[in-house]
Amino acid sequence: MAAVGIPRDDPAVRAGINWLLAHQQPCGGWGETPESYEDVSLRGTGPVTPSQTAWALLPLIAFGMAEHPAVLAGIRWLAENQNEDGSWSQEHFTGTGFPAVFYLRYHYYHQYFPLMAISRWLNAIKG
Repeated sequence: MAAVGIPRDDPAVRAGINWLLAHQQPCGGWGETPESYEDVSLRGTGPVTPSQTAWALLPLIAFGMAEHPAVLAGIRWLAENQNEDGSWSQEHFTGTGFPAVFYLRYHYYHQYFPLMAISRWLNAIKG
């Protein structure tokens, strides 16, 4: 939405930003369990994952929030949860084939989405 010029104060954008900020976990990351498909009370909750944290960071950064405390906490979570070789581990499913039927593990999502989020964050704070 940011890439096509929709402003940050657009009601849909504002709602999305507010939802992301409201569902950040105390550790600084984001995660959602696949069980949220069947139990809506679980939406936005679950084990924190590198890919889901990056997915939350990318729109916040895109809408000019690179220095917001939530973004800084998310970037910190990614940095603190990196493996020694620079990769991230992710045991939980984050892809859905059919809700409540089968879930997918995309083997590189937890590598390239965090790298994308960190690189966009670095570009944003450098101006």
